[in-house]
Amino acid sequence: MDQLNGEVQSCARCRLAATRTHVLCGEGNLDTRMLLVALSPGAREDASNKMFIGPSGPILDRLLGAAGITRDQIYMTNLIKCLLPKNRRPKLVEIETCYSFVKREIEIVRPSVVVPLGYYATRTILTAYHANPPAARDGFRPLYATLIVSDGQAIFPLPHPSFLLYSPNLELDTTKMYCKLQTLLE
Repeated sequence: MDQLNGEVQSCARCRLAATRTHVLCGEGNLDTRMLLVALSPGAREDASNKMFIGPSGPILDRLLGAAGITRDQIYMTNLIKCLLPKNRRPKLVEIETCYSFVKREIEIVRPSVVVPLGYYATRTILTAYHANPPAARDGFRPLYATLIVSDGQAIFPLPHPSFLLYSPNLELDTTKMYCKLQTLLE
């Protein structure tokens, strides 16, 4: 993993290299059964070089805590390793470029279950494992909290914690989805 992280940190394969402060490598337990894939670092994560310390961080901690899970029990990474300027949507070339790193992280950690968080991570992971993702974005919501096994990999898509920043009234339903992680971790 150290060799891979060195490659990630020196990456200049796309234009995001010119606007970032840090390249955010994955972090957590390399011997875990569960690997979470978020979208990209936010401004606070880019400045501090640590995952989920911005507004989504406390939400993720609450959701994991409700499932009886701590960050040190899992491995977390981002689909895009650099800050997306002005929180814009990722470009396909950026996803394709960074996914080679994510793929190698998954190969190193060898998790029993990959947990993509949100639309972009879910679409990318399902595509990579030939799980036929829905054609339309609104077709992804029914996939959340559903265990999908494809190409020998268990995948458990969930909404990204930032979703609750805009829809706090759905925290109870989202918490119920995240609580299923405990069973998958065991």
